[in-house]
Amino acid sequence: MADLSQGHGMDAARSGNKKGVTMRDVVVTVEPVELYKILKFEGLVGSGGEAKSAVAEGRVKVNGEVETRKRRQIVAGDVLSFAGEQLRIVRAGA
Repeated sequence: MADLSQGHGMDAARSGNKKGVTMRDVVVTVEPVELYKILKFEGLVGSGGEAKSAVAEGRVKVNGEVETRKRRQIVAGDVLSFAGEQLRIVRAGA
């Protein structure tokens, strides 16, 4: 679990689901957050450049739809899918 609350406004908690896909709740204290930053800060990619490439190549879904805009603004309630994991964005204190 990555602690992203310092300077990034995110924190994560993991849970599994029936399909074997890892679901993480990513708690954000600041909205919106750019898509590529979530991938980077959650450790799903090694760098911001790698995150931007993954998005540009269509390997990331937001709410079930392929997203190619690396700066897509992500808010609480959005669900991201990438590399066999799902990230559910939750607002701190909600």
